Amino acid sequence: MNRNGASFAPPTSPSQIRTVVLVGPQGTGKSALLAQLTTGQLGHVKEAEEASTELGVATTVHDRTGTVVTLVDSPGRPDFVGDVRAGLRAADAVLFVVAAGSGIDDATRMLWRECDTIGIPRAVAVTQLELARADWDSVVADCRRIFGDAVPLGLPVIEKQELAAVIDLLEQTRTDVAGTTVPLTEDEKAEVEEARGALIESVIEQSEDETLLDRYLSGEELDIEGLRADLSKATATARFFPIVPVNPPDGTGVPALLDLIVSAFPSPDRAWVPAVMTPQGGEFGEVTADPAGPLVAQVIRTTTDPYVGRLSLVRIFSGTLNTDDRLHVSGHLEWVVGHEVEGHPGHDEDDERLGQMSTPTAAGPVPRTSAIAGELVLVTKLSTAETSDTLSDTDRPALVEPWLLPEPLLPIAIQAARKQDEDKLGNALQRLISEDLTLRLERNAETHQLVLWTLGPAHVDDVMARLEEKFNVKISTEPVRTSMRETFVRKVAAQGRLVKQSGGHGQYAVVQLEIEPLERGAGFEFVDKVVGGAVPRQFIPSVEKGLRNQLEEGVLAGYPCVDVRVTLLDGKAHSVDSSDMAFQTAAGLGLREAANESTVALLEPVDTVEVTVGDEFVGACLADLRGRRAQVHATQPADLEGHTVVTADVPQHELSRYPIDLRSVARGTGSFTRTFARYDYLPQNLAREITG
Repeated sequence: MNRNGASFAPPTSPSQIRTVVLVGPQGTGKSALLAQLTTGQLGHVKEAEEASTELGVATTVHDRTGTVVTLVDSPGRPDFVGDVRAGLRAADAVLFVVAAGSGIDDATRMLWRECDTIGIPRAVAVTQLELARADWDSVVADCRRIFGDAVPLGLPVIEKQELAAVIDLLEQTRTDVAGTTVPLTEDEKAEVEEARGALIESVIEQSEDETLLDRYLSGEELDIEGLRADLSKATATARFFPIVPVNPPDGTGVPALLDLIVSAFPSPDRAWVPAVMTPQGGEFGEVTADPAGPLVAQVIRTTTDPYVGRLSLVRIFSGTLNTDDRLHVSGHLEWVVGHEVEGHPGHDEDDERLGQMSTPTAAGPVPRTSAIAGELVLVTKLSTAETSDTLSDTDRPALVEPWLLPEPLLPIAIQAARKQDEDKLGNALQRLISEDLTLRLERNAETHQLVLWTLGPAHVDDVMARLEEKFNVKISTEPVRTSMRETFVRKVAAQGRLVKQSGGHGQYAVVQLEIEPLERGAGFEFVDKVVGGAVPRQFIPSVEKGLRNQLEEGVLAGYPCVDVRVTLLDGKAHSVDSSDMAFQTAAGLGLREAANESTVALLEPVDTVEVTVGDEFVGACLADLRGRRAQVHATQPADLEGHTVVTADVPQHELSRYPIDLRSVARGTGSFTRTFARYDYLPQNLAREITG
């Protein structure tokens, strides 16, 4: 349905399509704005929609032009930045929603920079102007300082703490909440003259007409339609970023925003296209939004619906997608992240068939039998295709480069909460991981824990809720245990003695060992200094095997023992009772005899972290890191203006809740990366808590 209630008419050409993703923090009014843009009325926007953890999609038809406008509502919380980036891949332009008086947060700044990198067109919608703390001039100044060439197309008229109307600076008209448009009075024109002049000058700067500036300076009244055409061209090429005031609850300013989307944002045949290659990494050829071209499409999101099963949101970059098509499916996340991704092995399938296809509209899905390049459609029952996978023709397979994935940094150890959930948990987790690329599943063989790596506490809550609601699986969590190591700290002599005789064949082996520490990372070294055959030659490998087995199991606290040299000095054997197993056992006994608190220390894993925080939070960040036993190496200016990067080595155990604590320390503005650095000595007081 369009905003006047007419039936949805599918586009026949990519030039009829506009696809826009709405981004911004939670609470800015994105969901209400999407409702107004697609239905012309607010309807009932639930709080749950505003706090959505998934992409929301709705398509409408522009009343006057028939342009098909698809709007993607991205989650506003930082834990779901992966979905925001998926939304960027689905769209050809971005509408940043900024709440007046709330400021522009770090997440929005960084996302703007990501958009700058790919050159995607952008505009800014300013909401909540009716609030007492809102200041239009301040928010415009912030946008210009942070975003660059961002200029208002209109001015808000605030009366009785309500957005009563919006002034169109180019047309010099005023449109009220009822949609009535009237010309400005001469007094009103004088009041907005400065803002109108700044807008016209910005448009002239971007215009390809070199005579325009001279004509303007000479006092010539410029053609409004010509200025709008120049503005649209500059916006579509990401050289100019319009700012528009809107009030989503009552729709003030929304029709003008929709007109801007249609006139200034690019259609798919003029938009940026991601890199496309063959599944083997070779040249695929130029990809354009041509319905007659080779099929190239990408799965943007995968969800599970209780009624229709697997549901995929698919963006078509080239060609035409038909419900009876036989498709090639390619997925190679490892090419982006540089290693095999747990739960997402590279795959190529040649016999995938579509189920039903539909266009998501505010009134519900509209069934389709085919869709053309540029469209965003819902497809059911893609059995092998996961989020970020490519759909293409079987006779010309393609691979669209996956989008950049955020690194999950918050681990939680999970287990089935009920006996009946144990068998279902593994399958449910695999389904979730196929839907959500930002989840990582780790089965830690040393701690025997099942660890989910997530993006934050809201992500954790979302995972637990989806497991219960979609798969009827309840999970419980426990603290994540750290994989330690043990090592000898001084040279020590030991004897391993196994003498067992209780009638019949016995067991006999004695070994004299010398154990000494090696430098970090040296591993295990075995030295044979036996002379005179005290330990028969056939049993020397048995001693080494027994030592290796015992070191793997640990000698004091049950953690692998590393960086040690063991020398076999002497021993004894029995002609009948000695055996391979006897010498293996004796070697292990010797290591355990040598191990105590004075000879063995625990090693903990240490990560190198790079923390990016606002300059005003550097002191709090450093104090927090010191409380985590960190070794701070450097502080230096970040690429992001007004921010600092702190580099430090921090024990992994101290980082288990760091994503949560950093948000508190830096008031939501901090971010960090972590890479394994080394194992280092655990302080004795902490080691005693483990060894008892």
